Amino acid sequence: MRIALMIEGQEGVTWDEWVALAQTCEQRGFDALFRSDHYNGLMGDETRDATDAWSIIAALGAVTSTLRLGTLVSPVTFRHPSVLAKMVATADRISGGRVELGIGAGWNDREHAAYGLAFPDLRTRFELLEEQTEIIHRQWTEEVVTFEGAHYQLDAVQALPRPVQDHPPLILGGRAGPRAAALAARFADEYNSVGVGPAELPERLTRLDVACEEADRDPTDLRRSVMTGCIIGSTTDGLHARAAAVMERMGEDGDPAAFLAERSARWIVGTPEQVRDRLGRLGELGIDRVMLQHLVHTDLDMVTLIADELIDPAASDG
Repeated sequence: MRIALMIEGQEGVTWDEWVALAQTCEQRGFDALFRSDHYNGLMGDETRDATDAWSIIAALGAVTSTLRLGTLVSPVTFRHPSVLAKMVATADRISGGRVELGIGAGWNDREHAAYGLAFPDLRTRFELLEEQTEIIHRQWTEEVVTFEGAHYQLDAVQALPRPVQDHPPLILGGRAGPRAAALAARFADEYNSVGVGPAELPERLTRLDVACEEADRDPTDLRRSVMTGCIIGSTTDGLHARAAAVMERMGEDGDPAAFLAERSARWIVGTPEQVRDRLGRLGELGIDRVMLQHLVHTDLDMVTLIADELIDPAASDG
């Protein structure tokens, strides 16, 4: 099981904090560091600094050497696909080929209104996603691209420079509905399910298998991952203390134990033994990477605990 860290970058994460997170992840053996791509704080406080996702990823690529970096996810409503493809290719060059792109239809109408960004209905946004996914993939893999779509038109573009990788991995995600699964089967390298537990996963994964077979693609060629909230403590008291910190960050009151119980079916929470059991169940279902959403980004001790207990269990044995 590959373990990645996922940070809500719009919640006031400073550059120094990004560097500390990236260095800790790299030193402790994490597969990747992902960040959200939003322009407004989403946990009840819009006054928190929300840095641009791809500027941060490009900069982190220059101060790391092995850690993979990416977004979960970049909304199609923020950027023209040719601009996004160029930004990702540039970051891939800077990092030496360590960048991944998660792309989605977008969902937060408030930040779009605040920044004056168009926010069409879901059907239109999915059309944008379909066209953007094809355009980006083709710009990374074809010498010359001409495209005539309902929303975008390209005239013999030669998108140079190419990424270092054959193409940066494309990650799509959601509930694996028929249309989304069909798009993933055509272009995605990985399909990510968000905030879902083992009980809900099999049906989604089956739909992905069917979509791949209909697209004449080997289903095992489409990697499967999960992104979900994570709170881990070496003891029950430590776990509850971290849950209380997350609640404070989210502006919630109440009992930490009840907070954890309410989320235990979807999030990955518990002591190391409990978390290893959950990861084992996900692995049995065919999940090969988990992005652990760490909501209190200044808590580097939890990042280290994840590394010691989940990435290299032997480290905790001294």
